[in-house]
Amino acid sequence: MTTLDSVVLEATDVATTENFLADAFGLDEQVRVRESAAESDGFRGFTLSLTVSQPSTVTSLFDSAVANGATVIKPVTKSLWGYGGTLQAPDGTVWKIATSAKKDTGPATRAIDSVVLLLGCEDVAASKKFYVDHGLTVGKSFGRKYVEFEGGGQVKLGLYARKALAKDAGVPMEGIGSHRITLAANGSDFTDPDGFPWESN
Repeated sequence: MTTLDSVVLEATDVATTENFLADAFGLDEQVRVRESAAESDGFRGFTLSLTVSQPSTVTSLFDSAVANGATVIKPVTKSLWGYGGTLQAPDGTVWKIATSAKKDTGPATRAIDSVVLLLGCEDVAASKKFYVDHGLTVGKSFGRKYVEFEGGGQVKLGLYARKALAKDAGVPMEGIGSHRITLAANGSDFTDPDGFPWESN
């Protein structure tokens, strides 16, 4: 079974991006960085999410990201589904930090339960079929709206309609140029229908 081991962000300033990931979130394995000068403007067609266990952890990571140069897109707030917010890192990546819990159940921590990569698709059903044909196993599927794949890798993968993903993130859906991300997995090299490249570790 193909599993997503990590994602590689492509940045013009590798050191700054690596420092942000380490200082803001404590990430060094799930998300890596390499240099790229590829043109990219607007929404890159994906979001990275940090799922955590309680609101105080959301606030801690969110505040840490802002202190390290991130720009707030959606302030942290309570909602029907839980508690969270979105921001844009200095390299341009859109991050969402969220929990389904509405109250703290213990001391504040900075523990991250999972890193989730959501890819914005023009046709979720077509992309779902493509990924199944490439060895991924569907965990959850909601028609043509959302797909979540199973996998034992360090990063969870989901598909979402591009327009809906941009709306959820709080950014315009328009974007051109490189996605500025590569998905690293235990399989063969390929590029999906929306132009997201995969490479073997």
